[in-house]
Amino acid sequence: MAEHTVNEEEKNLQEEAVNEQQAEETAENTENTEENAAEANTEEAVSEEDKLKAEVQEHKDKYLRLYSEFENYRRRTSKEKLELVESANERLIKELLSVVDNFDRANANFKEDMDAKAVHEGSELIFKNFKTVLEKFGLKALETEKGDDFDTDMHDAITEIPVPEEDLKGKVFDVVEKGYKLNEKVIRFAKVVVGAK
Repeated sequence: MAEHTVNEEEKNLQEEAVNEQQAEETAENTENTEENAAEANTEEAVSEEDKLKAEVQEHKDKYLRLYSEFENYRRRTSKEKLELVESANERLIKELLSVVDNFDRANANFKEDMDAKAVHEGSELIFKNFKTVLEKFGLKALETEKGDDFDTDMHDAITEIPVPEEDLKGKVFDVVEKGYKLNEKVIRFAKVVVGAK
């Protein structure tokens, strides 16, 4: 019986040793698994970080290209606008040259003994020619007469004066300077005297 007990104790010791060894191996495997998982997570994190960096760089490149294209577009349109204004002025000046030519002809034909009526008729023709050129480019005089209602969209009141008649109060009493529109936009308000209320 003593032998049996010793054998059992040896067996138990061997089993405990095997269990301890298995526990150590399991612990090592767990550590290795954790290390492998940590390494995998680190690799995944590095890989994810690289992807994000590449994506950020791609967006940055796109932004720079778009910004550059927009700046080129802005410069090009500014240049085109400037050229358009210059060419519009060129057309107007070319048309006004005919008026200048008429003044030159009138001055060349002016004689001291000419009567005032002939001079007046000549200047009247030149003035009509000048107005026609301006109207061709969209200039229109604002029709403002004495007795019209005062309109802040077309008139600039330079002063108010007391008026003798009640119905002239708040109305245009006198037109000091004509107003003008260029293609439906008022470019100069008519300067008027308004009847005081």
